[in-house]
Amino acid sequence: MRGGLLALGLAASACMPVASPDIATRAAVSMDSSTGLPPMKSFSKPRPSPAMVSNADLSRDILQLAFSLESGRGLPAFTRFEGPVTLRLTGRPSQTMVSDLNQLVHRLRTEAQIDIRQVQAPVANITVEAIPRAEIRRYLPQAACFVVPNVSSLPEYLSARRGDTVSWTTVVRRERVAVFIPSDAAPQEVRDCLHEEIAQALGPLNDMYRLAHSVFNDDNVHTVLTGYDMTVLRAFYAPELRTGMSQRDVAARLPAILARVNPAGNALPARRLPSTPPAWTDAVQTALGPGASPAERRAAASEALSIAATLGWTDHRRGFSHYVMGRILQGADARAAQAQFILARQYFQRAPDTELHQAYVASQLAAYALGDRQPEEALALIGPHLDTAARHENAALLATLMLLRAEALDASGRLSEGRQVRLDSLGWARYGFGSDWAVRAKLREIGSLNPLKGG
Repeated sequence: MRGGLLALGLAASACMPVASPDIATRAAVSMDSSTGLPPMKSFSKPRPSPAMVSNADLSRDILQLAFSLESGRGLPAFTRFEGPVTLRLTGRPSQTMVSDLNQLVHRLRTEAQIDIRQVQAPVANITVEAIPRAEIRRYLPQAACFVVPNVSSLPEYLSARRGDTVSWTTVVRRERVAVFIPSDAAPQEVRDCLHEEIAQALGPLNDMYRLAHSVFNDDNVHTVLTGYDMTVLRAFYAPELRTGMSQRDVAARLPAILARVNPAGNALPARRLPSTPPAWTDAVQTALGPGASPAERRAAASEALSIAATLGWTDHRRGFSHYVMGRILQGADARAAQAQFILARQYFQRAPDTELHQAYVASQLAAYALGDRQPEEALALIGPHLDTAARHENAALLATLMLLRAEALDASGRLSEGRQVRLDSLGWARYGFGSDWAVRAKLREIGSLNPLKGG
């Protein structure tokens, strides 16, 4: 179940600056006559980074992903689909959803080497149903989207949801799974849901904060399946494994499987990061999730940071603890929040696989620099992370970084460059934020950070 823990006030986003502007091409940029905004942009060619993880760590990860639920409850046996996997799309999907699903299925076939294909039949192994966001929140208020076994439609789920039929603990063989996706959310949110929920329909049912470079992590930093995730899925569907195996059986076969699917991992040293205690997870979810009061959020953020410090963490979870505290302090104490973001950056910079985490922090620090009349500092903070956002296909982050860059260019007196970067950002903003009012609200929000505009 994908939640919205990382719904940033500044959902960083930006695209790469052009060193030598092509005036003719840019002058030819068309506008959507119905909105006055440029056409929506999308990512046409995935650029996932290969997994850089030791096979000792990867084996441990796969076992925990396969034999535990997010609640911590154990699963008695390994399960997956056996044989070719069929997938159908129902409901009222948008055109971007159709396109993003096609691209995802292609990646699953080529990168994870899963025999999966889309069908028009009335029955399939995986049914992806596009339904209004309000329907999802009516039944699961804290979920953006979700996946359940043994059903193929929302009415079927509703009639079975109070029994064991739709509990993953009772699944002995995956045959039918339903994935429910919001049909009226921003295109990026829809795509993010497709990636995580279809991946969980196929394989891992767990999410672990210990994983830095994965969508199987409730921090929601990564929004599309990474090279690491595809390696995990490829191992899940290795011919040596089959539904019904015990954890001991799977563990015995993993070394040979991983030597084949991740040969570089044999030579990498194991990091052996400690497990994440439930108390830290609960604190983070309270701090960033819905329903808590400001005082409760701040207390939860303090608790998460205290746990991370007490345990002596120096990995990405320590950085994320400071990031969460910065988020919570922003409305009450801007300077204290800025100090937390600086600490978050320091910890992220020391840990591997945190380029995207660093990009999020850079968006926050650039906003402070812009407000402090330091536009050159803002540009320096943003620059290294533009390609990171694009490479990870995060249009919301990409658009936000670009808008910050545009304001910094304006504040530096480079008005023509600022206008062009701002225009270039809007196509990404339409994909990342969705509705025109949300795009315009983001424009106003970031524009207000520029003191030269009276912010």
